[in-house]
This record gives sequence, C-alpha cells and structure tokens, in this order.
Amino acid sequence: MPEITLVVRHEAGLHARPLAQFVKTAKAFDAQVLVRNLTTGTGPADGKSTLSLLLLSVQSGHEIAINASGPQADEALAALQLLVERDFEAT
Repeated sequence: MPEITLVVRHEAGLHARPLAQFVKTAKAFDAQVLVRNLTTGTGPADGKSTLSLLLLSVQSGHEIAINASGPQADEALAALQLLVERDFEAT
C-alpha cells in the first residue's frame, strides 16, 4: 500500500474548509484512503469521512501519513499531496 508523509502548514490545520477539500479530493478516486496523525499518534482515519478526519485533531505543523489502496491509489495520493503542499488552495 503506497504511503506519503506530509506536514500540514495551513493555519487552520486539517479543519473546516481544508478538511472539506481533503474529503472531496479523496472521494474523487476509486481508492481507500487512510490518514494518521504522526505528531499525536492518532489514527488511522478514513480519508473520505469528515468526522473521522476531524477526530485526528491535525493542527498546523503536524505531520500526517496518507496511504491508499485500490485501482486509483497512486492518483489519489498524488492529488492529496498536491492539495496539502499548496495549503489547500484550489487547483
């Protein structure tokens, strides 16, 4: 299962608008997406579930690990990486 590790730099962390964009992006792919908050040791959480991700309490500066499995796993990871690296700006 491919995995990437990223640091969330958005001032709100993974909350509200950034969280909604993350879930929307994850849902666009035929892949299971799991997210862990490496900074706090929480997770994994379903990357397509707003509530699950909210419970990870990802703050600005926290490191997360995202892994994906399924037919579009690589595409999902690439899109989520771009989203996080661009501080959740629309692409």
